[in-house]
Amino acid sequence: MNSQSFMLLAVFLAALLALAWPLGIVLARVGDGGRVPGFGWLARVENLLYRAAGVPPKAGERGQGWRSYAVALLIFNGVGAMFVYALQRLQAWLPLNPQGLGNISPDSAFNTAVSFVSNTNWQGYGGEQAMSYLTQMLALTCQNFFSAATGMAVAYALIRGFSFRSAKSIGNFWVDITRSTLYVLLPLSLLFSVFLMGQGVIQNFSAYQDVTLLDQVAYSVPKTGADGQPVLDQAGQPVTEAMTATTQTIAMGPVASQEAIKMLGTNGGGFFNANSAHPYENPTALSNFMQMLAIFIIPAGLCFAFGRMVGDRRQGWAVLGAMTLLFVATTVVVLVAEQQAHPALQALGVDQAMSALQAGGNMEGKETRFGISASALFAAVTTAASCGAVNAMHDSFTPVGGMIPMLLIQFGEVIFGGVGSGLYGMLVFAIMAVFIAGLMIGRTPEYLGKKIQAYEMKMTSIAILVTPILVLSGTAVAVMLDVGKAGIANPGAHGFSEILYAFSSAANNNGSAFAGLSANTPFYNTMLAVAMWFGRFAVIVPILAIAGSLAGKQRLQANAGTMPTHGPMFVGLLVGVVALVGVLNYVPALALGPMVEHLQLFDK
Repeated sequence: MNSQSFMLLAVFLAALLALAWPLGIVLARVGDGGRVPGFGWLARVENLLYRAAGVPPKAGERGQGWRSYAVALLIFNGVGAMFVYALQRLQAWLPLNPQGLGNISPDSAFNTAVSFVSNTNWQGYGGEQAMSYLTQMLALTCQNFFSAATGMAVAYALIRGFSFRSAKSIGNFWVDITRSTLYVLLPLSLLFSVFLMGQGVIQNFSAYQDVTLLDQVAYSVPKTGADGQPVLDQAGQPVTEAMTATTQTIAMGPVASQEAIKMLGTNGGGFFNANSAHPYENPTALSNFMQMLAIFIIPAGLCFAFGRMVGDRRQGWAVLGAMTLLFVATTVVVLVAEQQAHPALQALGVDQAMSALQAGGNMEGKETRFGISASALFAAVTTAASCGAVNAMHDSFTPVGGMIPMLLIQFGEVIFGGVGSGLYGMLVFAIMAVFIAGLMIGRTPEYLGKKIQAYEMKMTSIAILVTPILVLSGTAVAVMLDVGKAGIANPGAHGFSEILYAFSSAANNNGSAFAGLSANTPFYNTMLAVAMWFGRFAVIVPILAIAGSLAGKQRLQANAGTMPTHGPMFVGLLVGVVALVGVLNYVPALALGPMVEHLQLFDK
């Protein structure tokens, strides 16, 4: 790890802390229903939305039990999925489609609808080649807001479970999603989109532009006959004809507005197929740095909001500390791995090998305007968070460099994680940690004054085990069937890694890909959609159940036998539990993929 990488990581973490602390104050106000400074004028809009949703006008009458909260959440997201599906299937006949793009196929539309509603944003299509402006804005961008707000709502509900005393309510879903959108996501997205436009990200409704190339490109294509079939020569080989490209089509569109919420909402779905490697989405080194900050800022801010809402700010620091330790440890591995030369370079001789090392290491699949350090850090950030944005192809990383992003996803994306989902996922691991500690000292476990009993542990077990079951079973089915193996671009261990990464990304609602798997097929579109839906909502429901159970309990006073949950010892315990419980499920699968591939580098 060179000094440039160290400085980049240090500056990133310092900037994140400086921005997340004040944001945490705002997020706490949003979660507890208080007045948000500077946004009093939005109160009328907020009340109008409550009327439309049928929310009682008096705040004291708005409470929902966890079952009602869960039903409202599932209905809202289910209707959203159907709307996104319908818009894709009808886009050819709808406005704001200057390129005349056709309707999306049923299996791809189904996959995309589930993907954006579940905050995964897995994309089996090329955005500029498939989606109209209307679909990009009304379906995909809107769901970027709603899915992020859903995650924040669940986080607020779980925090109330710890802070409420003998309450039957965990809040109101319609209130939480409204306030999260109005007071957090919309203002931040507006500011960030203006910044991105200043950096060069486009924002327009123009038709695609045909521009003349400065250097013409010569290429050849197979010649076809009148019947549309390839023309063969006497030897039976295809006949080719020379062509010259003099123009190039440049895609346009409302990119900055989607890019802003794509990052802030830890969504990751890009306007263009190249995502944040595209210069119209991520044009400069500064925009790249700010996009990384945007991915982490709300998850980090929610840690501070958690401490304020439970009445002990040290608790928020403890959760944030555990996240940061895990993030730094894994990111250092990626940075070091990508700055190493391929072992085969040693066969070139000392001078050539040193020349390659001095060039910086593994530049394959990375943008020269970002370089290795910024690309490797971006990969760690986007996979630690529930964000599928990429500025480099993970498929081209070294085996170890590619394994760490996959591992960060498989942790359950609790290392900062998605908007809301990172915090509530880490709190589930905190419940597991105090339970393990309670077993070791022979005492009923407590967390924030609430007893952790059999019901909470059953729900915790479900929330933790759902995603490994989806990932491993989905991968097993894919490698056993021909339709699953047909999409592999590379043979052997790397091909297995492509499939394992795809299901890890889908079930953990990340959305990034190794980029070597042809997944836009009916088989993968269906299998990955199932993994995305249950990976999101089969985790949310038991977490809401935990919130409801905890809210109904008295909050006990700390005594001499109470385990402190804000000090270094608890942070270390929490890190250990996340590392052990979150990773042990995947060790055999990782051994078959990236670990084997790494050893093959040294096989002569």
